Amino acid sequence: MSAAPAAVAAAVTFTWLGMVLAISFLEAPLKFRAPGVTVRIGLGIGRLVFRALNLTEAVLAAAVIAAVAAGGPPGPVIALTAAVTAVLSSCNWASSGRG
Repeated sequence: MSAAPAAVAAAVTFTWLGMVLAISFLEAPLKFRAPGVTVRIGLGIGRLVFRALNLTEAVLAAAVIAAVAAGGPPGPVIALTAAVTAVLSSCNWASSGRG
């Protein structure tokens, strides 16, 4: 795999990781400490935030897949990327209530 697509894939991966960690460990607990935020309102905010995160994750996943494909990866990398894509797509399908 050439350097530029590998760098893009790494940058997108670490961007995703930073978003997940920030939302999971900072935003989620702090919203319930804000004055005037009830559990019901906090859960509603959480649904909106995680829906936006899931959409962003899908875009970032597509960017990683495109970077891997553009880099001319070896066979094992293609197989692993295809397997992970299939598993994540099925998990997303099942969690969306359509499966």
